[in-house]
Amino acid sequence: MTRRLFGTLCGLVFLVNFGRVAFPPLVETLQTQFSVGPATIGVVTSLVWLGTAIPRIPVGYLLTRISRSKVVLGSGTLLVVAAAFTASATSVLTLQIGAFGLGLASGAYFVSATPLVGELFPERVGRMVGIHGAASQVAAVVAAPVVVFILASYSWRETFWVLAVAGALVTLLLYAVSRDGSAGAGTGADRDFSAALGHWKLILTGILLIAPAGFVWQGLFNFLVSYMTQAKAFDAATASTMLTIVFAAGVPAFSLSGRLADKLPHVPYIFGLLVAFIGALVALTYAQGFVAVAVVVAVLGYVIHSLFPALDTFMLSSLPSDARGSAYAVFSGAALLLEANGSGAVGFLTEANYAFEAVFRTLAGGLAVFVAALAVLYALNRLPGVDRAEPSSA
Repeated sequence: MTRRLFGTLCGLVFLVNFGRVAFPPLVETLQTQFSVGPATIGVVTSLVWLGTAIPRIPVGYLLTRISRSKVVLGSGTLLVVAAAFTASATSVLTLQIGAFGLGLASGAYFVSATPLVGELFPERVGRMVGIHGAASQVAAVVAAPVVVFILASYSWRETFWVLAVAGALVTLLLYAVSRDGSAGAGTGADRDFSAALGHWKLILTGILLIAPAGFVWQGLFNFLVSYMTQAKAFDAATASTMLTIVFAAGVPAFSLSGRLADKLPHVPYIFGLLVAFIGALVALTYAQGFVAVAVVVAVLGYVIHSLFPALDTFMLSSLPSDARGSAYAVFSGAALLLEANGSGAVGFLTEANYAFEAVFRTLAGGLAVFVAALAVLYALNRLPGVDRAEPSSA
């Protein structure tokens, strides 16, 4: 039963992530369809990720009252409604509401399902979180080609109608699996939301380790197609290929990084990934030609997607079981509230006639300074909630 539940979760995580990553390959199309500029569509993509962030803390409290499996079912239902609403959007406002709804569905899902996976497989947290993340990442890989295929024969709306139908089918399957009793496994004993606040130092460190890099990543991948067409002079098809490559590199990254996170000291491993991400981003701004750009994009995609399971493993392994779900909700919600503004910031700056290359180099430089400061704190054993003598626990 545990295997069936996990398999169904992998199916639903594919769909909730598809709802988030379907927008980047549609940026140019939506600008044309709604006669708006990159700043407006940047707000739309930011709303997806703000929606992902906002429900996490409230849902963390909700999880102290009802089981994680019921929250997952609710997130699947919301996904169906939001996808149908987005497909029916007739104005920028309704498009924004639909995008925000898709984000809400994904936020509720991840904050309930990720700790559930950790509870289902307590001896293999990193590995199973990695597999679950890889299933999510497959959606990011296929998003661009699927959207391009749909646009070739239909309109952008069909992307979200297909998502609504698929979401309904998988949610019904999850309900059927839940009814056979498998959902009773792994619900945990996390019933004290206030206990999460007692781990604020560890939560703060988790946010500091992921939010700045996530902010930069949001700005990069949501505008990657536009960046490739404008700064690298690629046609639309080649630009979409680069988006596919950056996400495809994340599929093995989730699985391998999850396993490495089970074996390596968590914080030094995370620092290594952050430094590699900064280096790859700077290299991307200088790369020219299809082969060079594709190689750098692949490295960048592998590194940033390795960071996510490493952070999840660090947090889930460090938090005690009685506060794991709630504390993880606070951590992920607060971090994503900061990260979600990345695409809006890049959209605003590029519409103000700042070149993509200058924007990304500036962001990389700022991130480098921030990571260096965190590394100094870690070396001095002053990083909140982290004991260098016990890297796997708070």
